[in-house]
Amino acid sequence: MSKSYRLASLSLAIVFAFSWNFGASASAGDPLPSWNDVESKQAIISFVEKVTKPGPNYVPPAERIATFDNDGTILSESPSYVQLAFVIKRVKELAPQHPQWKDKQPFKGVLEGDMKAVADSGEHGVVELVMATHSGMTADEFTSLVENWLANAKHPKTGRPYTEMVYQPMLELLAYLRANDFRTYIVSAGGLEFMRPWTEKIYGIPPEQVIGSSIKTIYEIRDGRPVLERLSEINFLNDKAGKPVAINQYIGKRPIFAAGNSDGDREMLEWTTAGEGPRFGLIVHHTDAQREAAYDRESSIGRLDKALDQAETSGWTVVDMKNDWKVIYPKREKASR
Repeated sequence: MSKSYRLASLSLAIVFAFSWNFGASASAGDPLPSWNDVESKQAIISFVEKVTKPGPNYVPPAERIATFDNDGTILSESPSYVQLAFVIKRVKELAPQHPQWKDKQPFKGVLEGDMKAVADSGEHGVVELVMATHSGMTADEFTSLVENWLANAKHPKTGRPYTEMVYQPMLELLAYLRANDFRTYIVSAGGLEFMRPWTEKIYGIPPEQVIGSSIKTIYEIRDGRPVLERLSEINFLNDKAGKPVAINQYIGKRPIFAAGNSDGDREMLEWTTAGEGPRFGLIVHHTDAQREAAYDRESSIGRLDKALDQAETSGWTVVDMKNDWKVIYPKREKASR
């Protein structure tokens, strides 16, 4: 782990000067206080009690593994993914060095604010943007870029720092599971090294428990010092069927709890709940247009279609954001000095 990661910069500390305690405010009688008393909450608590109490459904702590998608499951992805906002900023910063971008899609779309053109470029176009903005530097340099961007970037709709666009009910769920000896992992299509600098501070999930997409990295000696150089080439795309593969590769055990919000998470939930013994699959359904956003089957981000249809037949719990959650985001309370 880099020195720049271990020693948090002053600017990043300002962003994180809000204390949410990962749901620690939950009373002993209510581990999920930001949830309404609905079926989804009852199902979660019932499952946790079932696997932690002695009996036929007891699961040893070593097997209590829970995997969570990131964007749209724990962190808001509307109106666009957080990492995409970072990519757009980087394209604009680097554009003077690449005059050809003004006539080449999807770079042209980014520079002109034409997000439809960017979306029309598809997965290939997004990958091209990521390769152009995330490579050609060391791992430490990229971490610094992410930290510095997070220190100033604000959500376009709420004006909050992106790291405050986290769902309070999901923070409580993460804390509740860990209080019952679950290990919680992020399993996201987002960039591995984009997420690692901040997931522990915001979610309580350390870097070694973050699984994401990655670009190829090589070890080399530069000016007499060893560095990890980021190449302009995809190493692994952690989405859809790639998620169970990555879980097996990096964790080595099948989870007993998995949460997602889109068709990109369907295979992870499918694989998790197909195992023997007690299993739990959870889908966050974005139904609250007033407090957050409402989207599912026709959305260009976080599309939830096949997984929503499969939820009933597979026994997955669907969280209705509008009806199941009392609040969406954490209260903004300044930490004591």
